[in-house]
Amino acid sequence: MTPSASASLEAARALLAEFPVVDGHNDLPWALREKVRYDLDALDIAGDQAAHLHTDIPRLRAGGVGAQFWSVYVRADLPDAVPATLEQIDCVRRLLDRHPEDLAPALTAADMEEARRQGRIASLMGAEGGHSIANSLGTLRGLYELGVRYLTLTHNHNVDWADSATDEPGVGGLSAFGREVVREMNRLGMLVDLSHVAATTMRDALDTTSAPVIFSHSSARAVCDHPRNIPDDVLERLPANGGVAMVTFVPKFVLQAAVDWTNEADANLRAHGFHHLDTTAEAMKVHAAFEEARPRPVATVATVADHLDHMREVAGVDHLGIGGDYDGTAFTPEGLRDVSGYPNLIAELHDRGWSRTDLAKLTWQNAVRVLGAAEDTARGLRATTAPSNATLESLDG
Repeated sequence: MTPSASASLEAARALLAEFPVVDGHNDLPWALREKVRYDLDALDIAGDQAAHLHTDIPRLRAGGVGAQFWSVYVRADLPDAVPATLEQIDCVRRLLDRHPEDLAPALTAADMEEARRQGRIASLMGAEGGHSIANSLGTLRGLYELGVRYLTLTHNHNVDWADSATDEPGVGGLSAFGREVVREMNRLGMLVDLSHVAATTMRDALDTTSAPVIFSHSSARAVCDHPRNIPDDVLERLPANGGVAMVTFVPKFVLQAAVDWTNEADANLRAHGFHHLDTTAEAMKVHAAFEEARPRPVATVATVADHLDHMREVAGVDHLGIGGDYDGTAFTPEGLRDVSGYPNLIAELHDRGWSRTDLAKLTWQNAVRVLGAAEDTARGLRATTAPSNATLESLDG
């Protein structure tokens, strides 16, 4: 490491000691479900779990993480998505019970600030995909009461009332019921998360919401042309909305060469008679041969910083954050291998001329502000608006 690189890392760690990272999306609960069926003794995050996970407490500390939105994601094809989401919430609560010295339950912006004062990691929850409410506003309210503070409107597939970025158009963005979901989230104080949704859904949500939105883990479409990323016209609307776009680290969302490679690898599987998501031994043999002949492109810290530079130019520094998607992706960039890597990104931005004030907004202040603004909106709406009794059938037919 050169002396200048060492100085930049020292500056990054000093910044994070005061203004730690609020990360918008971490899939640790789903990884614990998949790997050990929630046996928290089998994968105890109090110690080093680098052999199995991107996340554990020592690496969160090393990475300067001060608040984490734990994703309570479940797959959209599960027949029991609501109880599975409740199991995810239970997992987060059990983690908090096991590690009270390090993880602090948080529901509000004030809770986040109090955790920072205590030197603990504020732990919030976000549900990833509207399938987790099963077309029920009562279920949405139930998730809020259990501590969920954002809902990603879709995951990889459409729901009945909202279009996903990675599915064929269904309702053309948000349906009438989808707009009612957004309004009810505003009334509750639950952040509307527009990661994973189609650009049409992003625009409809911005037209509907009375509170700031977030993108919990999305990058810039102008830098990497993947439908999971945010078009510039949507980024341009964030200052008026007050929302925050949290850059993600997933290589196939941030590196164009990785997008192109993934498309070619998928086409190769299909040419051999396999579905591109097939993980059988036969399909993986075909994929391994492809990867041996054409090695997978590698993203770096600089790749992610390029997105942040662009997003800053379009949306402004007051509307940026970080959402790594750790334990929700098989591959991560060089220098951002796991949750200990955030100082490397801050050091890179420091070297690109981002000021301490800019970096404090990126890591901590913007995310705390947006949750507080959602709470303020909700206080006003609850004083004048009753809980919605609308149904999918009553609004969409």
